[in-house]
Amino acid sequence: MFSGLSAFPLTPMNEHGLDEASFVRLVERLVAANVDSIGVLGSTGNYAYLTMAERARVVRLAVEHAGKIPVIVGVGAMRTRDVLALADDAQSAGAAGLLLPPMSYQILSADEVFGLYQTVARAISLPLCVYDNPRTTQFLFSDELHGRVARLPNVASIKIPGTSKDPVEAKSRVEHLRALIPSHVTIGVSGDVFAATGLNVGCDVWYSVIAGVFPATALAIARAAQAGNAQEATRLSDRLQPLWDFFGECGGSLRVVAAIAELQGLVEQPCLPLPLKALSGEWRQRLANLIDELGLS
Repeated sequence: MFSGLSAFPLTPMNEHGLDEASFVRLVERLVAANVDSIGVLGSTGNYAYLTMAERARVVRLAVEHAGKIPVIVGVGAMRTRDVLALADDAQSAGAAGLLLPPMSYQILSADEVFGLYQTVARAISLPLCVYDNPRTTQFLFSDELHGRVARLPNVASIKIPGTSKDPVEAKSRVEHLRALIPSHVTIGVSGDVFAATGLNVGCDVWYSVIAGVFPATALAIARAAQAGNAQEATRLSDRLQPLWDFFGECGGSLRVVAAIAELQGLVEQPCLPLPLKALSGEWRQRLANLIDELGLS
């Protein structure tokens, strides 16, 4: 499950609640593309903006419509008590795995983060992916902490921030981390611009935002890398550099992906919880032009 391409769809919503029909449409699109797993309620899934009941509903919809594709569920929350409740909901709904970031308002210490993963890992029966996302959580994992956490029961993968695009530097980073973790724990790359390089130098899985709306485009990159065709994977990724640059100009991928989903007719407008807003005006038109120019699908 924690290998290949893991596609992370939006959780479309408005101020009246979840847009269940659009969410199901996104999930079924990923199933039709035959991605390796579906990651719901990650950062792109807007988990932090949902109630516990809404999150439980999203998981049930995802599992119901994912068919044979395994569903990985984000269970991040401010309190360990709530993480455990969310993990129980996900397990009861038939999720295949869990994804846990060290979410907080007060910046956590390394001991507090280890304690979080220790408590959760001992309480669950599903494999767990450690979500290392310092931009969102404001917590920076050390490699030593990754090594400690990876040895806990049920920990099966680490979702690291993007490695360097330089293959030598990226390979060194992945090899250093792999030397500190058990052999059964996979390493996953996030940050779509870094995905091809990460997969080419030994990452096992790409946890992908763009795959949530353009699964065929992302699968082409992932399958090339999995086949050992590093040159083709790099070429396919480099072709998307204007999109990767656009993500950077917009301060991240969420608002861009939300606008893509709206432009493609995959979701209703608006699809983000206020105060968040998808791109509009000139930015939206630039994005529409990029989609056409790059032939994304």
